[in-house]
This record gives sequence, C-alpha cells and structure tokens, in this order.
Amino acid sequence: MASDLVIVYHRQPYEEVEENGQIVRKENKSPNGIVPTLKSFFGRVEKGAWVAWKLSETPAEPNFERIVEIEDSYGKYSVSRLPLTEAQVRSFYHVTSKEAFWPILHSFKEKYDYDPVDWPTFREVNWAFAEAAANEAAEGAVVWVHDYNLWLVPGYLRKIRPDLRISFFHHTPFPSADMFNVLPWRREIMGSLLACDVVGFHIPRYAANFVGVAESLFDIETGPREPVAPDFVKEYVALSDRKVARWVKHEGHRVQVLASPVGVDVDYIAGKAESEETLARARELRSEIGTGAMILSVGRTDYTKGGADQLLSFERILEDNPDLHGKVRLLHVSVSANRNMTVYESVQAEIEETVGRINGQFGTFDWTPVTLMSRAIPFDDLVAYYRAADVCWITPLADGMNLVAKEFAACRSDLRGALVLSEFAGAAVEMGSAVLANPFSHKSMDKALLQALNMSEEEQEERMRDMRETIRKYDVKAWAEDQMKGFSGVDGPSTTR
Repeated sequence: MASDLVIVYHRQPYEEVEENGQIVRKENKSPNGIVPTLKSFFGRVEKGAWVAWKLSETPAEPNFERIVEIEDSYGKYSVSRLPLTEAQVRSFYHVTSKEAFWPILHSFKEKYDYDPVDWPTFREVNWAFAEAAANEAAEGAVVWVHDYNLWLVPGYLRKIRPDLRISFFHHTPFPSADMFNVLPWRREIMGSLLACDVVGFHIPRYAANFVGVAESLFDIETGPREPVAPDFVKEYVALSDRKVARWVKHEGHRVQVLASPVGVDVDYIAGKAESEETLARARELRSEIGTGAMILSVGRTDYTKGGADQLLSFERILEDNPDLHGKVRLLHVSVSANRNMTVYESVQAEIEETVGRINGQFGTFDWTPVTLMSRAIPFDDLVAYYRAADVCWITPLADGMNLVAKEFAACRSDLRGALVLSEFAGAAVEMGSAVLANPFSHKSMDKALLQALNMSEEEQEERMRDMRETIRKYDVKAWAEDQMKGFSGVDGPSTTR
C-alpha cells in the first residue's frame, strides 16, 4: 500500500542494538526529541513511510533488507532503507555536509573547506533518497524532507513525481546571501528548494535570509513582507525580525515560506522532572554541591557551540571575583558531535586544556571549579541536573534553535533557577526573559553569568514563569499543527500575525 505521508530523514526511526548476537530494532527510549516527534505524524494518516540510510558493505548486498515494516507505539509504518557504503557516508555526510555546508550555515566562513567535496557523490545519494521517496508515495501524497544534507531531494523528486506535495524543514540556521553564496553549488541547491511547496525554518530571520538568497540568484516574485507575531519580536535579540515574506514564486511555482519553531514535549518533561525519583536525585546532587551554586552547561563538542569561549568566561570571572572561590561549580557537558571527524578534535583538545588550567589554578583539595563530562547523559539523569542547577548556561556562537534551553525551563515547575542564553540561538527569539548574552563580547558573557548567579528568587520566578508560558504555547504540538497547515496549503504559521 502506498503512503500518504513520507518522511525523508538521514536517521532511522528506531535504535538498533545487539542482543544475543543479533541486531534488534527498539523504539527510541525517550519520546522527547525530533525522531519521536516526526513519527507522531504517522498517527494522522492512513499509511506512513520513512526513508533513511543504513551502512552497507556494498550497495548491491544481496541480503540487505531495503524495506522493513515497523509497528510501535506510533502505529504501523514502512522504513525504506538506502544501503550506503562507508565511503559514500564519509563523502556525502562527513565531508560535503559537515565540512562544506555546516560552517557556511553557521556563518563560520573560515572553517569552510571546498577542496575535498565530491559533488557527484552528494548528487548520487540525494537522488537515491528521492527515488525511494517517490516509490513509497501515493498519488498526491506529502513528502516531508529534513535538513541540509538532503538539499537536492526536492528538485529530483519534483522531476520524478510532479504530483507530490513536497515540504522541506531546515533544522539549522539559514545564512544571508553574502554567506550562502560562498557555496559553488548555490544555484543548484536553491533551485531544488524552490521546487518545494513549503520550505520551513525555526524563526523569521532564517526565513527572511532564505528569501534574500533566492532573490540574489533568481528572478522571483516575492509576497508582501508581513508583521511577525509579537511573541517573536524581542528588542535586544540579535536574531529578531519584524517582517517576513510568507511566499515566493519561481517560474510560476509558488513556495510557502514557513517560520515555526520546533518545541519540546512540555508535559512529558515536566512529568519526568516532578517524579519522586528525579526529585530525590536532584536533592542528592544538591547535597554533593553543598551551599555553593551549581552552573550547568550542556552542548556538543562543536566550534559553533562556543564551549571554549564559555570556559574562558568562567576563568575570567574566577580571576576577577575571588569571593566566588569555593562557592560555584560548573558542570560542563560537552559531547562529541561526531567521532569520525578530525575537525572537532582541536575543539575537544582546547576544552580539555582550558578545564585543566582552571582547575589547576583555582582548585583546592575540597573544591574542583569545573567538572567536564564528554559522554552523553541519559535524559532521565539530565532532567535531575536541570532540576538541581542554579544556573543553566547556554551560549552557542550560532544555533538553529537549542532545545536544551527549553528543556531546562520545562523542568522548573518550582520557578527557580536562571537561564543564561546566547542571543544567537534561535530559542532566544522566543525566550527573551532569559538573561541574554552576546558570546562575542567578553563583558556581555561575564556580566550575564554574574547577573544570573546574583538573581533574587522573585526575579527568578518572574523570568521563569514567562519562559514556561512561552514554551508551553509553542510546544512540539503547536509546531506539529503549523506543519500540518503547511502541508494542506493553509497560511498562518505561528510566527506571523
């Protein structure tokens, strides 16, 4: 049976684990996160399918299961799996996507590396995704493509199946034309995106940048720039935009431009945070810390996350404020973004070196200023850390959204704790009641953390209440509704009036 909704994403929608020498497919442990959120859409259609890649020794491996049928708590759906070799994955994902696209998307032009890119392989892999989606889709079905490593899929899909409704959601930032147009393949990429019926972004700024890039490359018609909803206009946030065009037309084809932020499952996270098990673990953590303040930082080991810059700020604060010695502890969680990429090794080395220097200079027998964790923390444990922290310190140099900030606020039904948030994270456009920091300014970074550490309980309550109202209003269910409106051609995304 053909599918009414086909989701195209590079990851498989389940976890593969080895048990008794056999690979077993298991449902994602937590319903929080993008994969479970996407699977929830299958409950809205009669038949759904998912297209992903899976590592294979050869594309022609005879025993490879290309299509598997899954039944889990989200229902029944098909998974069409593309057999990619290690060489293909390295070329398409680790080199082209991460070494060429990723730095440009986050405006790190100095990190961009064009030379090793094998563009024919990127095209080949994207064509394979498009073919698989076309084979799964029913007449007039919705095909929903996710993220920049599949940029060429919409254009190929439109050629194969012109009857389909094609939607694309961008999970990273989208840069302005002077940055995006560094890419030699800019016209081919944008031509593919303009074959969509809907192109979605987290916030109006990214949508406006997309329109600007399209205008720079093609003769397009642009819809009127309409006011952004007041909830998404913050006076002192770098990523705020006041007006954005909601559609563009290229060669007679109209593309809806959707700005709608991915949220979190507030009820699920709050339920975890308020469980007796979590509260007991949080009390245990607090007793280990003593009377001092606990600062929590959670992110990936990636140059866009600003981990080393954050640690340098903490070092300056300890140098300038000796009265804080022994009274603050920083738990810095920095998980490797991708162990197969050497580009992140220098980032990890700098973080480890800085942590060692801070602890060596300021630490005592009974006080270690910084604890560095380089492994992923299970979500159940992370919720306890959120609940125990006095300050959650999230200051990426660039970030499409940042769900850690929203998870922290979702955990704090006690209305305690302060959030320090980079104004260059997409989440800052919603969470303007956080203590905002400019990670490119030493003074701003240091001042923001000190402000959070010294914040009164009354101010904590006021700011936290406002942030919690916002993340509940724009939770993952609201995002889902916006996407469904886009699929059906209905205007009215949540970030516009």
